Amino acid sequence: MPGVLFDVDGTLVDTNYLHAVCWAEALRQNGHAVQTAVVHRSIGMATDELLTHLLGDDRDRSQDDSLADAHLTLYRQHWGRLTTLPGATDLLRRCADVGLQVVLASSASDEELAMLRRVIGADDAITAATSADDADAGKPSPDILLVALDKAGLAAQDALLVGDSVWDAHAARRAGLPFVAVTCGGTSAAELREAGAVEVWENAADLEVNFAASRISSLTPSPG
Repeated sequence: MPGVLFDVDGTLVDTNYLHAVCWAEALRQNGHAVQTAVVHRSIGMATDELLTHLLGDDRDRSQDDSLADAHLTLYRQHWGRLTTLPGATDLLRRCADVGLQVVLASSASDEELAMLRRVIGADDAITAATSADDADAGKPSPDILLVALDKAGLAAQDALLVGDSVWDAHAARRAGLPFVAVTCGGTSAAELREAGAVEVWENAADLEVNFAASRISSLTPSPG
């Protein structure tokens, strides 16, 4: 069965700006003044890649665990109020209903991923999922996507990635996957197209309404 890989943060669940605020505060608490808008541009990367992007490869890596812990402590305070982005649950179920595997390709920790799956509420439609423990490097490295393909028994030519960031685009290109983008994570359509998106939609609801015209429909198995 062909399938669709989905990024989660900013694509299915409305978390990107919360992550940006929490990372900015975690950095401030540890002596780093980084504008929240600059942090937002890094959301979508895994922790190590995000910190390298924001602080440089020559940063004091002994702070990494403290920064990550501070971010998680701040982010946890919002977990009870997280919501899906428009159409997220419906789109996952639509993909499953037409015979596509639905694979979550996330760099979140196991704990975070379990919480995000509860928010989405579509485990009946999900074939497989990845977490930070599944790969040595996060996006823009393709590792998470390659693990997701492997877990679902998918070849790159039988799948695509739906995501919201340029880091998703870079990872998809390196994994040999078409990239379908949504702008609900806060990145503009122009930037996403420039990064390699084959099409751009507002959010999962927009994509679901236009399902027949989307690149996803080209993966749908033929009847019989």
